[in-house]
Amino acid sequence: MFKRILLASDGSEHAAKATEKAVQLAQLTENSFIQVIYAVEGDSRLKSLSRDEERESRIHTTDEILKQGNVEYEITFMHGDAAKTVIQFANQNSFDLVVIGSRGLNPVKGMLLGSVSSKIAQQVTIPVLIVK
Repeated sequence: MFKRILLASDGSEHAAKATEKAVQLAQLTENSFIQVIYAVEGDSRLKSLSRDEERESRIHTTDEILKQGNVEYEITFMHGDAAKTVIQFANQNSFDLVVIGSRGLNPVKGMLLGSVSSKIAQQVTIPVLIVK
């Protein structure tokens, strides 16, 4: 059904639920693959140990769910606006589906500027599953 799944994660509770759903879908198709993308906003030159540790701790739950699901996956950290980064990555690569949580770590920004999941659903050229 869905052989190549792009999972957008920010380590939030909704991202964990999206990860669980992505694993369920991947398990339906033999030799499926989940590409996890974690978009980090800000300048990529501004790296600090505390930011790297925070990033790793946020993605830990996603990583654990994927390991337990026994599916093939890869986690990639990218710098840039979350919506723009995911949209560009999804549209420039060969995926069958994008899976994303309905809310992320920054609900205030989502209310003011529009949610990341909404922007992705509108601008990605493949099916998008938004998980509540």
